[in-house]
Amino acid sequence: MGNPKTGAVQPAIQYSFKRYEKKYLLSREQFEELYPKLRQRMKEECYGLHTICNLYYDTDQFDLIRASLGKPSYKEKFRLRSYGVPRREDYIFAEIKKKFAGVVYKRRVAATPGEIQEFLEGAYLAHEDAQIQREIHWFLQSHVIVPKVFLGYERIALEEAGDFGLRVTFDRNIRFRRENLDLCAGDEGQSLFPDDIIVMEVKLFRSAPLWLAALLSEHQIYAAGFSKYGSCYQRHIAAEFFRERMLQSC
Repeated sequence: MGNPKTGAVQPAIQYSFKRYEKKYLLSREQFEELYPKLRQRMKEECYGLHTICNLYYDTDQFDLIRASLGKPSYKEKFRLRSYGVPRREDYIFAEIKKKFAGVVYKRRVAATPGEIQEFLEGAYLAHEDAQIQREIHWFLQSHVIVPKVFLGYERIALEEAGDFGLRVTFDRNIRFRRENLDLCAGDEGQSLFPDDIIVMEVKLFRSAPLWLAALLSEHQIYAAGFSKYGSCYQRHIAAEFFRERMLQSC
């Protein structure tokens, strides 16, 4: 398998995930208090601060995110992702993210934007895992979806070596747009939040280490049921969407 390229940064490539993820909403003050203490036990990943760009797909009726916000035991979403703004020759990811009984599963493939578009239309990628491609194709055949929202943000990621496989990420300057839905079109967008909220995610393969649980408790930081795409839909899309539906029904 070839090495996928990315526009601004090349992260360690993983194509299949099974892990637990917990999200927390932090103020800037909480981040500035917590981050130095995490750095005493964890190291910053070699890529430093980098930009993540996402293009979320959904049905015309936003069925995927509306179902997800109902907090079912099983939910799923589909997106394209790049690390930095990609050029046409760079690699991006097409990925399914599923959550069942608290466990997150992710399957993804990587190719250039043009190849990914052909893949979305039913083609297969010679250099990618055939089983993962079949899973994604089955999903796309089961859902009529189109690009709906761009979401971008700056991320700092910490990692801890050892049995826990612990990663902690901080996402800042979260922004979105609903037009010009192309990852190659830049990372500009409208702020998702009116204030400077930072989204922290704890990602691990088993239960959290005791030191981390104690540290979060010390700073009164508690997990929040949160989705960036879900928050974007609730804050900036839902009211307009239902208003349009009411006008259509009149």
